[in-house]
Amino acid sequence: MDKLIIGRYIPGNSVIHRLDPRSKLLAMIIYVVIVFWANNFVTNLLIFTFTLIMVLLSQVKLSFFLKGIQPMVGIILFTTFFQMFFTQGGAILFQFWFLKITAYGLSQAALIFMRFVLIIIFSTLITLTTTPLSLADAVESLLQPLVKFKVPAHEIGLMLSLSLRFVPTLMDDTTRIMNAQRARGVDFGEGNIFQKVKSIIPILIPLFASSFKRADALAVAMEARGYQGGEGRSKYRLLHWQLKDSLALLILLFLGILLFVLKAK
Repeated sequence: MDKLIIGRYIPGNSVIHRLDPRSKLLAMIIYVVIVFWANNFVTNLLIFTFTLIMVLLSQVKLSFFLKGIQPMVGIILFTTFFQMFFTQGGAILFQFWFLKITAYGLSQAALIFMRFVLIIIFSTLITLTTTPLSLADAVESLLQPLVKFKVPAHEIGLMLSLSLRFVPTLMDDTTRIMNAQRARGVDFGEGNIFQKVKSIIPILIPLFASSFKRADALAVAMEARGYQGGEGRSKYRLLHWQLKDSLALLILLFLGILLFVLKAK
């Protein structure tokens, strides 16, 4: 549980920390698009170098990012192996029954693996250098033009801020419930995969119950304080778009153009 980085923030005064959260969210969207244009050695080297520079500029230890990837290893490997065995094309390198590993399938699996790792590292970078409340404010600000089309920008921002705020709390509750179940003799690591899945049920039921109780208490507290939505409300935290935010997006757009030009046809 300690390796999960969702909703966590590391205080700092780096260049990445000082960027406007809106520019970080826009950069994340652009990054997810351009990472799929890296499909050869040169383009992958460029985007890996750019990502490494961003990690160094954040002044957050690289080991922290690698530990953050560990909970996602299962999903990454499953997707990679699926791509490797079921993508056909090129010379056959290995064959067993209906399973084939081809040169093209191996290259595609490597690309999928690298894209997963890059996206996770970059999203981790955004999370670790931006407070959850700032991210929620950024989402609300970016969605503000859609209010004319009846999109509840403030409510979406509120839901995001509450979700990020209570992720560490849910992790603590899960750890507490698991320790209590272990004290009653439950072993979460024994048996086959079906027995392991079955052993999760004693965790989920009390976790859902405590989550609903906490949500009800939060709703009552908000009503008691007169919460009525975002209309007419002022903000204590004000977002300021600066020149460095524009430069950051321009650098990312330039990288995207470079990747698009150099990508394999």
